[in-house]
Amino acid sequence: MRLAVIVPTLGRCPHLERCLGALRAQASGDLEVEIVLIDQGEAPSEIPAGLADRVIRPQENVGFAAGTNLGIAATSSEFLATVNDDAIVEEGWAAALLAALANDEKIAAVQGVNVQLDNPARVDGWGLAWNSWWQAIQLGAGESPPAREALAREVFGVSATAAIYRRAALEQVKVGESSWFEPALGSYYEDAELAGRLRSAGFRAWSVPAARAQHAGSATAGNARWPLVYGNRHLAAARLLGRGYWLALPRLLVRDVADLLGAILRGEGGRALGILRGLWRAATKLRRFVHQGAENRPRI
Repeated sequence: MRLAVIVPTLGRCPHLERCLGALRAQASGDLEVEIVLIDQGEAPSEIPAGLADRVIRPQENVGFAAGTNLGIAATSSEFLATVNDDAIVEEGWAAALLAALANDEKIAAVQGVNVQLDNPARVDGWGLAWNSWWQAIQLGAGESPPAREALAREVFGVSATAAIYRRAALEQVKVGESSWFEPALGSYYEDAELAGRLRSAGFRAWSVPAARAQHAGSATAGNARWPLVYGNRHLAAARLLGRGYWLALPRLLVRDVADLLGAILRGEGGRALGILRGLWRAATKLRRFVHQGAENRPRI
């Protein structure tokens, strides 16, 4: 069995070498691991020889979605993993997830339990869901992790922080010739949007407690992330709901207005401006996403 692992990076992450080393250690006699590094930094990343089988340099930061698409297009493996450069997968991570995928061809994506790197007793997330305000959330965030022996469970979708996808499923839902993740989103909500397309096509996603990864998380994007977070939320919901998005829109806007007022009251001008820019970003792209969306919200 061959697993291709795509790792997008800007080359500034202090955990990159540990990330790649842990992925290389997933290989076994029955499993071959191909590591593809998508190096989007201003200067080439300096990594020890042997940690990446292939390095692709787009010459600019094209975002997580487009960068990951480059990696998918450069491989032919049946199974594809996406791993953040600040995520350290533990021993047996790939084997546990691939075993879950082998159980059912309708399972399109799997992830394990991601714990906080600086506090492994707390969960970073073990799956994606939508809350009542139409925000994509990390299930279990901040809670104690489930036992490794706990049964796998179905989730709405997986976080691309550390996950494995079935290529055949991605091929059925892609949005362009070489676009499996939606490149228009750049970064943020790209995994939730893909999860919606997969579920609308009849595929499922599972969370496997036996697979573990430690995730550092990053706040380096600063205020630059807010237009993407708030804009992409609307676009991902529209792609999921189709014309049903208009019925959900009041609830989305109530959350946006509450966050905007909160940011203003706290003196967070950068976030407030980012929310407004995010809404404008969504408005300029919304028509295509609604038109391509489903008519009903696919549920677990």
